[in-house]
Amino acid sequence: MALEEQEIKGREPNGWSRLIPVGVAVVLIMVILAVMALGHKKGEEGGKPEESGIIQIPDSSPESAGGNGEQNRGDNNADNSGENIGDSEEKDPQNPAGQELGSQVDVAQLLVSQRVQEEQRITVGIDVSRYQGTIDWSQVAGTGIDFAMIRVGYRSPEEDRGIYADTNARYNMQEAQAAGIQLGVYFFSTAATEEEAREEALWVADYISRYRITYPVAFDCEGYEQEGSVLYDLSKEQRTDIAIAFMQEIYTQGYTPMFYGSSYAMTGSNHWDMDRIETSYKVWVSQYPALPYPQTERSAYGGIHAMWQYTNQGSLPGISQPVDVNVAYFGYEEEADAVNGQAPDQAYADAEALHRFAEVDETVTSKDAANLRNIPSQGQDSTVLWTLRNGETARRTGVSDSGWSRLEYQGQLCYAVSSLLTTDLTYRPAGAGDMAGSEDMSESGAAPDSEDGIRTRFTDCYELMTAKIETNLRALPSVTNPEAVVVVTIRYGDVVTRTGINAELGWSRVEYGGQVLYCVSSYLTPAPAQEGQEE
Repeated sequence: MALEEQEIKGREPNGWSRLIPVGVAVVLIMVILAVMALGHKKGEEGGKPEESGIIQIPDSSPESAGGNGEQNRGDNNADNSGENIGDSEEKDPQNPAGQELGSQVDVAQLLVSQRVQEEQRITVGIDVSRYQGTIDWSQVAGTGIDFAMIRVGYRSPEEDRGIYADTNARYNMQEAQAAGIQLGVYFFSTAATEEEAREEALWVADYISRYRITYPVAFDCEGYEQEGSVLYDLSKEQRTDIAIAFMQEIYTQGYTPMFYGSSYAMTGSNHWDMDRIETSYKVWVSQYPALPYPQTERSAYGGIHAMWQYTNQGSLPGISQPVDVNVAYFGYEEEADAVNGQAPDQAYADAEALHRFAEVDETVTSKDAANLRNIPSQGQDSTVLWTLRNGETARRTGVSDSGWSRLEYQGQLCYAVSSLLTTDLTYRPAGAGDMAGSEDMSESGAAPDSEDGIRTRFTDCYELMTAKIETNLRALPSVTNPEAVVVVTIRYGDVVTRTGINAELGWSRVEYGGQVLYCVSSYLTPAPAQEGQEE
């Protein structure tokens, strides 16, 4: 041992021999670091083979997206060979973790159509049905309205339970689209089962398939609290199931579904389970503030909503009736294409949309002379087709509560003022002096029975009236006399003072704007009490 030590000690190490231990140490350190790095990488990947190349996308269903993240990640670890979904989410450039949360609902989870790109901005629109009458959509477009929610149909609450189209739906979709107004629609549902709701949704999807429906397709259910309604005995959960069945089918058909309800019905899930609805579907709330938008900037409804109906008393050029007006918190730069590329058939306005006609089948004649018009209106949009005189007959097929008769004359459909007609085919006009106030003023030389030269006899009265819809006030009680010009047209809410009435001929004498004028009595209705006025 001593000789060996001496031998070693007696050797002088050269330069290379001194570097060998250092080199070995460096190599060992590099190997150790490499092993540690490889182990850490495998720990991150859960031992997943590198060659698989598969990235597992986290479940995006509402159950996994909402407040159960830790449990879901644990479930995925168990179901995906130990893959750590939480870490892979952090690597995803679209991972929402750590971002500022929205107001209770992840909008990405709402069911929306992918046929057109939605933008977050404010748009203003109206919702209409046959009760707005014939709309001049070119005038509406000139107001800057962005969209229109059009009623396409309803289910009858009666025994037949049939589905019926709104009589102006196709016309409204056709004309609004042509005017450049983007379309959405709604259906007035009385579905009592989920099966009926899906039936309604399929009917709607087929009915609108040829039109460019960009805005949502809404489910509207009302009147369920009325005794006798087929929906009266349904629970809140059952009603909610029915609404969801409709909206889910609408989504399946390629449209964005939406739920419509009043603020009262939805607040605190009063009538609908809003926790279930608002997590997957857009909500459209009706809530009318004392001051409309934009004086009132937001709805008082505290729940999540995408559209707000803020009044049902809107007034727009091109629409003769009050109209619902809405604010949507979304919009679209482009229109969606129609689901069905086939062009829709030409549609025409329903002339009777504002009138309720009771069906009859009888023969009538004029008491003296009655104009037969193309639509039940004396406005500028109506045309006199013929004048029916006493002794000439027409077939009457309907009588409305607004004072019009639907007639068939010379093979064509036409309309006349009911008070100027009679079913007594032997009826003959009275003396010229008594009948001067009919549609044809008498040209006899009989002396007038009033100083103003009007020979129609009026019974004096004093009452405040307004138009049921709209009515012309004329210079004379006639619609055929060239001198009986229309001085002014009044609409519902415009108050006139009626000072006389002729019950036989159906004319009223009124005062309006400081003038004495005349109109058809059946077009008038008592004016609503004004503030401060005795009932």
